Amino acid sequence: MQSFFGLIILPSPPGTGSGASKREETTLTPLSPPQTLSVAIITKNEETNLARTLSSVQFADEIVILDSASTDRTTEIARSFNARVFDEDWKGFSGSKNSAIEKCTGTWILSLDADEELSPQLQDQIRTLLPTNPPVDAYYLKRRNLFLGRWIKHGGFYPDPKLRLFRRTAANFTPPPRFENRPVHETIAFDGVSDTLDYDLIHHAYPTLETYIEHMDRYSTLGCTLLVASGKVSRSWPAFVCNVFVVPQLTFLWNYIFRLGFLDGREGLLLHLYHATYTSWKYAKAWQAARTEKA
Repeated sequence: MQSFFGLIILPSPPGTGSGASKREETTLTPLSPPQTLSVAIITKNEETNLARTLSSVQFADEIVILDSASTDRTTEIARSFNARVFDEDWKGFSGSKNSAIEKCTGTWILSLDADEELSPQLQDQIRTLLPTNPPVDAYYLKRRNLFLGRWIKHGGFYPDPKLRLFRRTAANFTPPPRFENRPVHETIAFDGVSDTLDYDLIHHAYPTLETYIEHMDRYSTLGCTLLVASGKVSRSWPAFVCNVFVVPQLTFLWNYIFRLGFLDGREGLLLHLYHATYTSWKYAKAWQAARTEKA
């Protein structure tokens, strides 16, 4: 067997027949292109999280960090892991993540947040899977969310699948996979063949109550812009009561009771209670924004 200009030359079975001289014919079999992996991460002041994340993707061929004016050791840590570091102004979650994706050169792209890490089992699965040039173009990862250090298994928080691993280019991507332009809870726009991997992406989401409350305050402000844009600003008194009070209560009841959130102990109670509060804040801020604009 010989290799020549990316082709494998395989000998064909020798000819047979009376009086026929034996000769070898050759067939040309194209080689599969090498499957390389780029990891894309956006950061701002992530020195407490980044080393843990990068340690879990050391098998990748390329790591791209897009940083937005960090004032701590984030970029220093990134460079210590041989990452390609870019400094850009903040474009919002979707815009910055798309910018990081555009800088990747791998066949496959793994998009992560700085507070996420691949479990050892997921690392092994991706390492084994990609060299086979799998038939699908994107994979969902099951996300294991941690709240105050506890794995939240119920109430809709697990498996929490996220589309994070995808081909950089593929024939059935129209357009290529990119995060949708949303101020919060961004997702990848994708229209193609996908599958779900077996093991977990670990999300070190909220190690303290202070970080959770700060994030929910910020996210409710971003979520309020979506409500204002869609006209859901609770102008009438019944709509205001429904959105600011009734909807959060029903959200808590559904997730904590019917989706078994109570099985996650004290952490589960706090998470669902404050998540319902976030829902109330979001609608109240939308009402406030419309009221201020009218005035």
